[in-house]
Amino acid sequence: MTDQAWPWPAGAATGIGSLPGTDIAEAQRIVLGELPALPHLPELPARGPGADLIGRTAGLLVEMPVELYAARWRIAPRPGRELRRARDLMERDLDQLAEQAEEYAGPVKVQAGGPFTLAASVERPIGGRLLRDPGAVRDLAGSLTEGLREHVAAVARRLPRASVLLQLDEPSLPAVLAGRVPTESGLGTYPAAESGVVASLLRDLITGVGVPTVVHCCAPDVPIALIRSTGAVGVALDLSLVTDLDPLGEAIDAGLGLLAGAAPTQPSSAGRAPTSAQVADRVRGLWDRLSFPRARLAEQVVVTPACGLARATPEYARAVLTACRDAGRRLAEG
Repeated sequence: MTDQAWPWPAGAATGIGSLPGTDIAEAQRIVLGELPALPHLPELPARGPGADLIGRTAGLLVEMPVELYAARWRIAPRPGRELRRARDLMERDLDQLAEQAEEYAGPVKVQAGGPFTLAASVERPIGGRLLRDPGAVRDLAGSLTEGLREHVAAVARRLPRASVLLQLDEPSLPAVLAGRVPTESGLGTYPAAESGVVASLLRDLITGVGVPTVVHCCAPDVPIALIRSTGAVGVALDLSLVTDLDPLGEAIDAGLGLLAGAAPTQPSSAGRAPTSAQVADRVRGLWDRLSFPRARLAEQVVVTPACGLARATPEYARAVLTACRDAGRRLAEG
């Protein structure tokens, strides 16, 4: 294993992104209170279009306006109402973050959809997903790179003592690579993207944004080796979906950080949230199966929920974040 340092403190925990509700001030109070070592900018998709993953990220694009058409995001000829709303929501979120975390001096995580999940979701003006056109995907990646660079700078201006960690959400990445993204008719699928092209575009984006970046994928068959090749500092995944330990073990051994999704996003059949001991044991169990020394565990691993918590109750979401925080502390204690 390497002697590399990761851009988070030992024993850290964080959220994946989304939370229930529509009150951003309350959401940020919860995040800052429950996740003091690595807070994130919460996402509240219940606020409607422009607060969802795709609309929120599309609002960051530079010189590539979007609009809603038949409940789907598509490239538009000019900025319109939906785009203005998405940008206004983000601006309010950042202002609220600045108000509540003005003196914060540690790492803070922001999330955005990755270029391939965006390309698999956003439509061209003439129909069909951007994924249909490799040139459009390259243009999208370039626009997103510039937009994320500006977004990170906006966060840094508001929190001058903090360091920014970027999370790229790529839930569609395995389907893009396997040719499983359905066409609009549902009768076919788009061709599989070449892994070399995917890795190159992600690498260019991560380099262009210029801050430590983790890639999150809460789907089965996470392409861990590809993510490792992009220059990402970590991969975020749902531990319950990991079936092949070898790629994960190789990546961790090479120094890739792990945001370990160890707490379920919905309560058990008994209706309870997991305890911190249960969450910590789940992370330790994986680490032990990979045969790595526990001395490095708390440094290289961040404890997280399995995925976003938008569909959880507010009470459960808060309990899960608390369990992740305390699990991280348990891991740091050995």
